[in-house]
Amino acid sequence: MPVTLALKAADLIFGKPYIDDGDIRTFDINKGQDEYVWHRDKEDRHIEVIEGAGWRFQPQDCLPFLLQAGLEFNIKKNEYHRLIKGETDLKIRITKLL
Repeated sequence: MPVTLALKAADLIFGKPYIDDGDIRTFDINKGQDEYVWHRDKEDRHIEVIEGAGWRFQPQDCLPFLLQAGLEFNIKKNEYHRLIKGETDLKIRITKLL
């Protein structure tokens, strides 16, 4: 699938600190913390943590919490949130909720 590989390479070149592979997103430990910015998503999402050490998730107006394998949580549409970089790559499964 050359197109998929080209899109992944383009994402890395243009600064996204992650790679998408279907519903799996992998965040790169080698990116700087400044790349993990506060942002909002256009739809509700269900998140399942697959692997990664030391990463934290911070929703708007809340303290960050530790992400551990097996943890599941939802992110509401238009809710500001950010990741705080950990010690290894972070791999999550994202399901967009309708």
